[in-house]
Amino acid sequence: MSTQTQHSFSSVLSVNPYNDTYINGVSSFLNVENSPEFSKDQIAISYLNTKEFINAQIEISKNIPDEDLFDAINSKAYDELALDNAVEYQIQYIETFNNLDEDNRHFHVFIVDPLEVTQTFINTIEKIKYLDVIIPAPLLLKSLYSKEIIDSGGVHCFIYFQENDAFITIYGDKEFIYTKSIKYSLIDMHERFCELYGERIEYSSFINFYTNESLKDTDSDFKEYFIKLYKELFANINDILTYAKRAFDIESFDHVYIGSQLETVTKLDEMLEVELKIKSSEFDFDYGFETNGIYIDQLHALMHIYTTLGEDQRYDSNFTVYHRPPAFVKRESGKLILLIAASLALAFAYPITYWILTYAQTLQEDILKQEYKEIHNIKITRQSTIKNKEADKAKALALLEIEKKEYITKKNTLIKIHDVKVNYPMKAKLLATLTKDLNKFRVKMESLSYSETNTTKTFQLDLVSSRDRKITKLVQYLTKTYENRFKFELESIDYDDENKLYFSQLKVNIL
Repeated sequence: MSTQTQHSFSSVLSVNPYNDTYINGVSSFLNVENSPEFSKDQIAISYLNTKEFINAQIEISKNIPDEDLFDAINSKAYDELALDNAVEYQIQYIETFNNLDEDNRHFHVFIVDPLEVTQTFINTIEKIKYLDVIIPAPLLLKSLYSKEIIDSGGVHCFIYFQENDAFITIYGDKEFIYTKSIKYSLIDMHERFCELYGERIEYSSFINFYTNESLKDTDSDFKEYFIKLYKELFANINDILTYAKRAFDIESFDHVYIGSQLETVTKLDEMLEVELKIKSSEFDFDYGFETNGIYIDQLHALMHIYTTLGEDQRYDSNFTVYHRPPAFVKRESGKLILLIAASLALAFAYPITYWILTYAQTLQEDILKQEYKEIHNIKITRQSTIKNKEADKAKALALLEIEKKEYITKKNTLIKIHDVKVNYPMKAKLLATLTKDLNKFRVKMESLSYSETNTTKTFQLDLVSSRDRKITKLVQYLTKTYENRFKFELESIDYDDENKLYFSQLKVNIL
């Protein structure tokens, strides 16, 4: 989509296919479009959520010419990412520049299953027929730098919550570095909130509190559990940023922008700054649009900004399969009509042109016969070459099969060694930990057993104590201390009148 093509449209329609919302933009005015329709004077743009595509980094030798670059990236993506060869994935890429690597070029690749695109936009296409641009959502953020809405350099992190997705995207020196979908969409946050609250509440009630209540001022019962939810969220964000520092050699983050699809009273940026000790702001920028006081989803605004940029100002990674039909003279039907018109004109001139065409056909036949002889000789030579190459291929495949068998044998041996080296010390460490806790509460262990299935690993401890309260206190302590590591099950505590002792079976499931 060139800049020239953009200027031929009088309006822009941005599409959020996940909640079926449309924003129409004319000049600098944005309005919600409730009944979108196709218009040939309108450019249509949409995006893919981060969880809808695979993102990875790939290195390609600088010796590969540009005309072979796509094939090289495509082949390497299938090999390195173990993609299903039965699926013809859509692959787009953007180049990053690594001055330290003199031998390779570096690319961010974005990979999409075409079935995901079809299912995501099925309702949209029924309404507007065509989509000129479908771009991965994190790449829209490049517009903030191109339009100098953010004019500072450094490393910036963008966190954005949508109804059915949430993503973290990192830009460094105004260029894309990394993106990741996190399980904290508004729907996911509602589910986790219900778990923390211990009671199922309506999604509408959750959203109403999220958008209209400030955690600083509210006295609602929800406040405590929203704080717990946000602390979990910020801990998850901190883990991702820690990983990104190591993976991409980032010294520190200069700024974090956090926001959501729905407007919220609570200052998430202030909470995040306190938790992560990184300067933070709301993900809510002044794009220069008139919206009549309506809150516009940031991704909608970014899509409208994107359509105003030139090719050298944006990332061009277009996954659309819903192209407009070509101009009349380029369509097959148009060509047919033009051919018929030409034939009619030729029919009137037939008496004059007959002998000229006959002579031209004879010359063309002679030329084709000569070309046939040359091509036939080339064909015979190439067939011989192909047979030799196929013989070499068969030999190589036989050697490859031998290497595969050796690889599988070595792999299985290493797995067994790893299992013995890792699992047995883990069991011993676990038993040592539990034994200390038993001694702490003066509970004895009569016997111990261990069982393992494909999904669970369980220790069974037969406990003995002079008082049942010692056992219950022990279980309460274990449950609280190892909440995220083990699951403890205690069905009953039995009293032996003859021995004056209490007996119980404690099951410890390793999470």
